[in-house]
Amino acid sequence: MVETSEAVFDAAAFLEQAGLGRRIVQFKPKRTFFSQGGPADSIFYLQKGRAKLTVVSKNGKEATIALLSEGEFVGEESLATVGGLRLATATAITACTALKIEKEEMVRVMHEEHAFSDLFLRFLLGRSMRTQADLVDQLFNSSEKRLARILLLMAEFGKPGEPETLIPEITQETLAEMIGTTRSRVSFFMNRFRKLGFIEYNGRIRVHKSLLNVILHD
Repeated sequence: MVETSEAVFDAAAFLEQAGLGRRIVQFKPKRTFFSQGGPADSIFYLQKGRAKLTVVSKNGKEATIALLSEGEFVGEESLATVGGLRLATATAITACTALKIEKEEMVRVMHEEHAFSDLFLRFLLGRSMRTQADLVDQLFNSSEKRLARILLLMAEFGKPGEPETLIPEITQETLAEMIGTTRSRVSFFMNRFRKLGFIEYNGRIRVHKSLLNVILHD
């Protein structure tokens, strides 16, 4: 009697390829993955590119609450509600490639494939830790340190591999929204960072490791 073995589930392959309940989508810069208030019926896995999450208050004020890079899920709140609505808007900063996974397929694979549910749980824990760090940063650090931290995060310092010192295009208005200050203060700090040799910018911002000194210095 010949024994048959079940195929081993490959989470990486699942997130790289289109299939039942999932398809690969492309977004040009400034195009939205989904909008705040829209139906929360799918989740995206960012394969390439950078994106941001923004929210708009009732009086129309917009704030950027997160920057996203490849290897991250976007729109995970769709798994927490039945017939719910999006809590934020996800917009491409650079050209993006993403896997759009329908909610039902995401729930199925999480239930049936432990390797995938473990991967997704690690992502959620990492996102939770990042959110807590953002809150601590907002409550206790100066706007100068908050700006330095955002620039270092965008350059992916602290992640495995070499950092991408040339970060995607981002306006000073967006940076001001993210750290809770004015554009003029961001401009002041950016000029200071440049004079100290921590960054270079001429349309695009290049971040040097020495910018860590701003965060480490009390």
